[in-house]
Amino acid sequence: MIYNRNPTIHFLLPSFLPTDLIFGVLMDQKINVFVWDMDETLILLKSLITATYTKAFNGSKDVQKGIEIGKIWENQILRVCDDYFFYEQIEGCNKPFVDATREYDDGLDLSDYDFANDGFVGAAFDDDANKKKLAYRHRIIAHKYKKGLRSLFGEKMIKSWDNLYDETDEFTDKWLSSARACVAQCASRNKDSDNNNSSSGGENINVIVTSGSLIPSLVKCLLFRLDDLISYDNVYSSWEVGKYQCFSLIKERFSGPNVQFCAIGDGWEECEAAENMQWPFVQIDPLPVTTSHRFPGLNLETLGHYISVVYGDSDDDEDE
Repeated sequence: MIYNRNPTIHFLLPSFLPTDLIFGVLMDQKINVFVWDMDETLILLKSLITATYTKAFNGSKDVQKGIEIGKIWENQILRVCDDYFFYEQIEGCNKPFVDATREYDDGLDLSDYDFANDGFVGAAFDDDANKKKLAYRHRIIAHKYKKGLRSLFGEKMIKSWDNLYDETDEFTDKWLSSARACVAQCASRNKDSDNNNSSSGGENINVIVTSGSLIPSLVKCLLFRLDDLISYDNVYSSWEVGKYQCFSLIKERFSGPNVQFCAIGDGWEECEAAENMQWPFVQIDPLPVTTSHRFPGLNLETLGHYISVVYGDSDDDEDE
């Protein structure tokens, strides 16, 4: 199963850390790193399949329809993973992020590479030769992610995905589109700063840390229209290493005197990890309650309030 949470936190440090910081801004600029959970935060899927989402509405939503929608997503995600992203081959080789294998990639031209007959044995052997073959697959996965769904599917299939997305969005009261809009709102600050060309502007970075395994999580980003807002190298899987270790990797990657972090999710593990990192944490509750944040409703302004509580208010001072 690819959707079950792994409650055990293993403190294992990958042998490779990405050193190319993706934000090209001056050191005196403020950088906000928003660390998003995926399932039951940016998307609803497990709660549809288990009916916990629909049953909470006390009969106003069709429970069976919700289950059917969730199972369609689950089946199609697995199909895309296996058919286009080597998941059947590398399911047992889960890494916390795609570039974790980059040091083993020798840059070989893969245009005519025979992935079906290169002797890759998955997790059976952990030698350098096998790691290199895994790195080749990760490079192709990253390339496909960057090119997007339209490079994989024809218009008929894209239309089918659009219809499923719209049906799910309508059934969940615009949860998907509202969550995407919030992530887009965070990302839009970067465009505004670029247009203003102001050295005092800031940058927002969206990162996903998901309890699911890496490849299905990347596919979910593509299918749920998040890939243009969150790059492949900003998707982390805590399946093997736990949320705290992923948060630590992210903090080390984006370390700097003006970097502020904010975690957003629905689960205890990301809440505990954020608390240990001394980051603000925004609790998301997919169920129809009024005590927690939901989509629609959450926006950049609200996230900013959480950040200011921990890091203080400096934007107002700069504006003045």
